[in-house]
Amino acid sequence: MPDHLTFEGERLRLARVAQGLTLDDLGARVGATRQYLNQLEQGTKLPTGQMTDALAAAIGVTTQFFYMALKGSVRPEQCHFRKQRTTPMSVVSQVIARGTLLDNFVASLDRELDLPQVSFPDVQAHTASEIEEAADAARSVWKLGSGPISSMMRVVENAGAVVSFFNGVSERVDALSIDRPRPLIIRSEAKPAAVRLRFDLAHECGHLVMHRGIETGDKVTEGQANRFASAFLLPRSSFIHEFSRARNLNWQAIYDMKLRWKVSAAAIIRRAYDLNIISADQYRTGYIHLSKTGQKRSERYDDKIPAEEPELLQTAMMELEKAFPGAVRRLAYEAGLNDMMFASVSGLQLPLVAHDESDNVIPFAMR
Repeated sequence: MPDHLTFEGERLRLARVAQGLTLDDLGARVGATRQYLNQLEQGTKLPTGQMTDALAAAIGVTTQFFYMALKGSVRPEQCHFRKQRTTPMSVVSQVIARGTLLDNFVASLDRELDLPQVSFPDVQAHTASEIEEAADAARSVWKLGSGPISSMMRVVENAGAVVSFFNGVSERVDALSIDRPRPLIIRSEAKPAAVRLRFDLAHECGHLVMHRGIETGDKVTEGQANRFASAFLLPRSSFIHEFSRARNLNWQAIYDMKLRWKVSAAAIIRRAYDLNIISADQYRTGYIHLSKTGQKRSERYDDKIPAEEPELLQTAMMELEKAFPGAVRRLAYEAGLNDMMFASVSGLQLPLVAHDESDNVIPFAMR
């Protein structure tokens, strides 16, 4: 690297944490002590060129990654975790690091393409009635009417969010969102039932709509996001009109609603309870029924509702690659990410670039 560029120890720490490596883990890969690597991260020592190459290869970044100017990192209050207080700090730090790296790549992609405008409304809501109004406001902004939502994934992507997952870490956390200029929603790597994923996406919508700049993860804010998801997926006016009222729960009617609205039976009876359509005893009876019939984790008819896959990030990469072959890989390298790190932070693979052996001239620019 040119002499006028400075090795940024903080970027070494960022990449190391993103890969879930301790100082000892990284030291074993590059043949260095924990103390030496800590001095590199603290900026009290500078690595040799050979060590820089070894660090880059071990972590999954390019050598120039360590010499890039530090940009705005994701802050803890911008990450909406479930059960923030019980999530291990190592996992929180890893998610924040990967979110920072993915955010940098998405920002570069944003400059190349006209991605959907970010349109999450900013609504302060605390009480149950305010949350109901916030959910109705979001549906109104996105022109969704009051009927079933055909694809929750497309709702959030059309609103400008990038949905992805983090290899090797997402299975340890539920879906989470990161409030950035272009919001990121990270889904669980393990593929849940479609109804579970749809509720998770609506839950993260609740955080992005109601909790901008607010630290979440406690019982109150998680309850608010759950209430928002329920109200968003099952609007009050439509639900009250459609839910079958009877002394005993009509399970066939509930499953019919599940298939029509693509929401779990558990969420439906919870919604009925929240709206005072059924009593606490009926709700408790319904929950016990689901548990006793083995439907707590996997419900009847889950397999009848098709899975929803994210499209925005992959489609954007494909379109850019189609217009300018090699451009996606160039953007990743400009962000300092090689194939391994890119897969870790995006859940996707960098496109292969066809190589014409007769053409040994490298163009000045790919754009």
